[in-house]
Amino acid sequence: MSKNNGEKEENDNQNLRPRFFDKKAKNLCWAKAALVPGRHPDRWRKDVAGNIVCKRFCNCSGCLCFEYDHIVPFSKGGESTMDNCQILQTRVNRYKSDKEMDPKILRGYSCDLKFTDKELDIVEMAVYGDVMRPGNQCRCRSIAEMLGTFKAKDHMAPCKLPYVEES
Repeated sequence: MSKNNGEKEENDNQNLRPRFFDKKAKNLCWAKAALVPGRHPDRWRKDVAGNIVCKRFCNCSGCLCFEYDHIVPFSKGGESTMDNCQILQTRVNRYKSDKEMDPKILRGYSCDLKFTDKELDIVEMAVYGDVMRPGNQCRCRSIAEMLGTFKAKDHMAPCKLPYVEES
């Protein structure tokens, strides 16, 4: 068998394997990622390098953005299954590329920005229109409520966030 035929056969085998994770694998991958204390788990997680990421920021390139990554790279035979899936901050995933790397090493490629709780609340409000806490023990006002264009049907008073300055 010539080298070209061997390469063609290898390419044909790769074409039979799905390159991207399906919706179920992505959902399970998100669910197994580390929780962010005080943040709603459907909206926020930590990647394997310890970076906070927002679920709505998938496949973009900012410090809160992430991608679904093959732990064993696809190019090295890794499958697109939940067991081989992890979330990684986009910047970290781009540096990782087609290598298998220890999470401690990946941390060094992370975005240097660290967000305060107030900044994460602002991002969450802008992205989702409200701020949710785990277990809904808190009901923060939505943007529409703050602008006076919407009155909540929930009779529970909106919470005061810990960083609100009293006058």
